[in-house]
Amino acid sequence: MTFRDINSTILCCIVALTMTGCSDPDTAAPESTPSTPIDEQTNVPEEPANAAPAEVTYAPAPEGKVLRHAVFFSFKEESTDEDITRIVDAFRALPSKIPEIIDFQWGTNNSPEELNDGFTHCFLLTFKDESGRAVYLPHEDHKAFGGVLRGHNEQVFVVDYWGTVGQEPLEKELKHAVFFRFKEDATPEAIKQVEDGFAALPSKIDTIKRFEWGTNNSPEKHAAGFTHCFMVSFDSEEGRAAYLPHADHQAFVEVLKPILDAPRVMDFWVEK
Repeated sequence: MTFRDINSTILCCIVALTMTGCSDPDTAAPESTPSTPIDEQTNVPEEPANAAPAEVTYAPAPEGKVLRHAVFFSFKEESTDEDITRIVDAFRALPSKIPEIIDFQWGTNNSPEELNDGFTHCFLLTFKDESGRAVYLPHEDHKAFGGVLRGHNEQVFVVDYWGTVGQEPLEKELKHAVFFRFKEDATPEAIKQVEDGFAALPSKIDTIKRFEWGTNNSPEKHAAGFTHCFMVSFDSEEGRAAYLPHADHQAFVEVLKPILDAPRVMDFWVEK
């Protein structure tokens, strides 16, 4: 092959490569594909952050029961009588604004036992069931009441429990609200003995005119570890005076003492 032939061959090869490439099109390498499965790639759209939360449903109230919401306040020393009256009036107005409140009672502590831990004002709200409470807690009028209270409240104590429907109302009612916090090592059997012992007192002491009790089910965090509420009603201070030293009440206290961590007691004449 001559030098001219070699140059001609090289030139032809360069032209061929320019027009068609060095590889046969049928055997060219395929385009690259993602190594991560589509459902694991980071660019998969996520659920919107503002998606509506799942609707919460509540079971109906146990038969013969309503939900009690017991609230107690202590106030700062610098809060005046006018401040406290304004707070009480704002709380008393809530049933006219929030129809889920089906009953409302309140009063100021007058217990002679000095076990109220500084709490002076007692409020007892009633709801038909948990769904009623769920409307009340975030309600704008309830939040507005919180604004009236803010700056004056020293402590708050809240316990919710299932109360009893259909008890006869009293013309005058002195409520004796008793709360128990049990020792950590208290056994379920010992606590059950206390529950049964307290529940038996109305059949033994005739000055007890109304009685209900329950365990705390409040979603709020203001119970301070108290788990049991017992609501005893008298129609006079004389009735309470007969109850406190009564032999059957004192016998019950002896059953309670070994497992009791702390009691809390507030008494109040019921006002609307």
